[in-house]
Amino acid sequence: MECIRQILEADAPAKWIFYGDSITHGALHTFGHRDYAELFTERLRFELGRTMDMVLTSAISGDNTRGLLQSFDWRVGQFEPAVVLIMIGMNDCSENNEIDVSEFGDNLTKLIKRLEQIDAIPVLQTTCPILPGQAPDREPHIDAYMKAIRQAATDHDASLIDHTAFWKQNADKHAYWMSDAFHPNEYGHRAFADLLYREFGIHDPGSHACRLYYP
Repeated sequence: MECIRQILEADAPAKWIFYGDSITHGALHTFGHRDYAELFTERLRFELGRTMDMVLTSAISGDNTRGLLQSFDWRVGQFEPAVVLIMIGMNDCSENNEIDVSEFGDNLTKLIKRLEQIDAIPVLQTTCPILPGQAPDREPHIDAYMKAIRQAATDHDASLIDHTAFWKQNADKHAYWMSDAFHPNEYGHRAFADLLYREFGIHDPGSHACRLYYP
């Protein structure tokens, strides 16, 4: 994460892109409340005073790694970002998408290489777990896909934010943090944001944005 901290400490403004599926899109399941990308924006652009930074969300509900690759130029490349945070896998792991874990890993590698070509720093993220017994097309497979994300981060020396591990440490809160089987509600997004602040070294218990999350 040192490269991220250097950007945060520099005077030059930076562009940040949140890239992924409905979970990052924040569609529907936040019910009008801020999603984790919007919470990060509040922390970054107001509380940290980085007013010239730009934070863009180009996540699309229902997307998978194939979609991220196919629309990369429009949703990422044209903006020439400094940092791209990728949270993906919830749809890839569904049996209905026919994207096996091998292809998923290959697609992550392709995404990382595309980001390197435009001098953007990739930040890979695992996602929230699935509530037990509620998504039989996804639940048996999701752990393998989250493992593939961790492996891609290791193989390519990319930054990793392991939300899955954090959520599993707080398994008693899942029903409170979730809107349905695999979409977080506003409290789940606050948990995402809190770990993001901590991993980026910008957590401050005195800030309004950081105090929104409570264990």
